[in-house]
Amino acid sequence: MCLLPCMMTGHLLIYIMVSIFVTISYSPPKINLHYIAPGISPNSSALASHPLGPFWNLRLEDSALWNQLQHIWDRQHNPLLRGNATGALRKPKAKISAEIEDECVSDCMSQKCLIPHMQDLNSLPEHMKAFIMSMHCREYPLLINQPGMCRRNNSSFDLETPMLIMAIKSQVGNFENRQAIRETWGRSGLVKGETNKKGGLVRTVFLLGRQDSSTGPHPDLKNLLDLENQKYQDMLMWDFRDTFFNLTLKDLLFWNWLQKYCPTAIFVFKGDDDVFVRTGALLDYLNKQWEEHNLWKAYTNETEIHLFVGDVINNAMPNREPSTKYYIPERFYKGAYPPYAGGGGVVYSSSLALRLKEVSAKVRLFPIDDVYLGMCMHKLGLSPSHHPGFLTFDLPETDKSNPCAYKSVLLVHRRSPKEMLALWKQLQNLSSQC
Repeated sequence: MCLLPCMMTGHLLIYIMVSIFVTISYSPPKINLHYIAPGISPNSSALASHPLGPFWNLRLEDSALWNQLQHIWDRQHNPLLRGNATGALRKPKAKISAEIEDECVSDCMSQKCLIPHMQDLNSLPEHMKAFIMSMHCREYPLLINQPGMCRRNNSSFDLETPMLIMAIKSQVGNFENRQAIRETWGRSGLVKGETNKKGGLVRTVFLLGRQDSSTGPHPDLKNLLDLENQKYQDMLMWDFRDTFFNLTLKDLLFWNWLQKYCPTAIFVFKGDDDVFVRTGALLDYLNKQWEEHNLWKAYTNETEIHLFVGDVINNAMPNREPSTKYYIPERFYKGAYPPYAGGGGVVYSSSLALRLKEVSAKVRLFPIDDVYLGMCMHKLGLSPSHHPGFLTFDLPETDKSNPCAYKSVLLVHRRSPKEMLALWKQLQNLSSQC
């Protein structure tokens, strides 16, 4: 009996020690936070995802022109620094040259510009020099316009509501590409879906600049272009040189046009004229996203859908090989690229397009259009969403001639005009074939 209290005390001590040990060794399960853009269902793929890593570098890259110019704008648009007259938070003049601090004043149409100071500018390729000389220019007059594209019977009122605007980047001489697209996946009008047959109203417009005379003599195609425009009335053309590094301008200028002439459109497809799109399947996908959005907006205060999908490329670095068309010298840009969707085509909501238009005023022009879209998305705090149906690098060679291999494809890159026509014919009634 005398030992009983000791035994009970011993057992109590053992229990306490075990409890403490279990408490110390226990770690709660790790919860993976999933950030999404405000909008509809947390489980919906209709939302652009939140960036997973930083892109904007708060530290100034002294030797890279784009980084310096962007650094100035970031500070100018920073509400904490705006209007600060003390100069305590401003960057020392030694870090940012006076030439760069002031916007260059020039005639954008003549390409004459007092360019920002850049070491060894003349050693750069001509197309890079041309871009730097005009990278401050963002407004160009419309040479060909389609103001009635989204109006009933081309009237000045009664806007129609296209389910999808297909904005195709083309060039003046690519007559065959445009015609093949009109006859296949880019037909304007009411287009049926492949599965639910719901489909929607589609409007196709081709985005053009004027021929680049610096690349050599070109045949005069103006009369042919005028005839094409009279017949189809589906081209937009601006008065800037149509070069690879100027493709970014087509995005900016199209957003301006969209806001003015087709603000009721729901979705936008932006692509090149050498891709093939399964338009019916794409409409099925977009109708599903739209239905989900309408379902969930009844439970939220968000009325806009922020969709941006394509073949997403992560952790990409600039191409430093001078012989390639994607060459970006380190003197112009330093750092990695943000996540961006490449491969010839992306789809985003029209409401997001208007937000991209607004935020693009805070992002310096970049010579690669896909990367620039990624920069604007990141500035909004969004990232493009990956969709496996966007095939950047085509199907395996053994599957290219098999119609059933395209059943899960929304876009494939690249196809010639003849290949578009043949593939379009092969893929009719695909569901019954496979």
